[in-house]
Amino acid sequence: MKKLIHKSVMSFRAFVIATLFLVGLVIISISSVTHAGNNSEPQKGRLITIHDRGSEKVILSQATTIGDALKDAGITIDVKDAVEPAITEKLIASDYQVNIYRSRPVIIIDGNIRTKTITPYQTTIQIVENAGIKLYDEDRTSLDRTDDIVAEGTGLKLTINRATPFNFTLYGKTAVARTHGVTVGDMLVEKGIKLGANDRVLPSKDTKLTGDLLVQVWREGKQTVTVDEPVDFDIDKIENADQPVSYRETKTAGVKGLRSVSYEITIHDGIEVARVEIASITTVKSKAQVEIVGAKGQYTTPTENENITWDYLISNGFSRFQAAGIMGNIMQEHHFLTSGDGLVQWTGSRKAELYNMPYPNNIYTQLDFLLHELTTNYSKVGNAIKASGPLVDSTLIFQNQYERCGYCMQDLRITYARNILASH
Repeated sequence: MKKLIHKSVMSFRAFVIATLFLVGLVIISISSVTHAGNNSEPQKGRLITIHDRGSEKVILSQATTIGDALKDAGITIDVKDAVEPAITEKLIASDYQVNIYRSRPVIIIDGNIRTKTITPYQTTIQIVENAGIKLYDEDRTSLDRTDDIVAEGTGLKLTINRATPFNFTLYGKTAVARTHGVTVGDMLVEKGIKLGANDRVLPSKDTKLTGDLLVQVWREGKQTVTVDEPVDFDIDKIENADQPVSYRETKTAGVKGLRSVSYEITIHDGIEVARVEIASITTVKSKAQVEIVGAKGQYTTPTENENITWDYLISNGFSRFQAAGIMGNIMQEHHFLTSGDGLVQWTGSRKAELYNMPYPNNIYTQLDFLLHELTTNYSKVGNAIKASGPLVDSTLIFQNQYERCGYCMQDLRITYARNILASH
């Protein structure tokens, strides 16, 4: 009986040991599949850094738009939130910084009217426009935190201090104007209107301004005329290094302003012989146009230019030896700088043709110009290079037939070509 028990225990131990050994083999096998050392595939995607409510989250996403990337990150966007870049923007760069502006309550105090709105906007102009409230150029605003949390809750308070509207006849032209001045004299100072010796104002300068007041300014003696003239808007440009320099996108359309200008006119024999501006007021302020402009290749370094040139030549049908031969010459000529006479030191009419192109110092502009020459006026050179085999041949063809240098330093060009071939 004891022998049977002893054999059973020994059999059980053998079974446990065999089982553990098999489990170990399975684990090792799985490990060798899932952790293949340097043979494992690296993760691919775009690096998205998301800033939301003071926190930062970084993800690697293969999404095609900002909105899809936010979904990958598990971030929900409310219809009243704002996202920059917009959620519809397509992802074309390798990394992005995404800012999320969460909507929050804002109380707008406009005289006796209090309006509560939910908005993600950060500036007073954006908040007011989003709430559908008309704001005039002369009105003043202030943005503060609410000071009565019990009555108003947490959030912001935007106060509008309205300018006083009045009817203003300036040298014969009547319009509605606005001012924060208390008196007529204050208004004239605020508007920058200086009265000459023959100018008159009615009512007097010490008259208090009210909404139904008519203020008149005129000049006795010489004839005056007042006309409305448009005021051009400024253009604010935002550079996007992921887009080519030809790229233009209007983010916010500009709006021309309007000014009322008074002229003193001198008439001789019924003909105007002189016109002098004597006063003007801006009746409508212009609004700047915001444009996104491409800046790809605009601020590249010589090292970046070398890499761009390699990719450019390879993508346009040159072999590695042929590309390196051309680039050995470029290194000797100007070390991949695009300033001055450019990559290959163009001179005379060739340089003039380059500098008639938009953005002549852009690396992509100069590469396009180089390829243009190798397929037109210098097509024999381009064809000879593409028919060449050894590295030295392409280097010498470009040197002798395209550069046509006086003191070439041929050995240095070949050395540069070999180094470039080895590094790409």
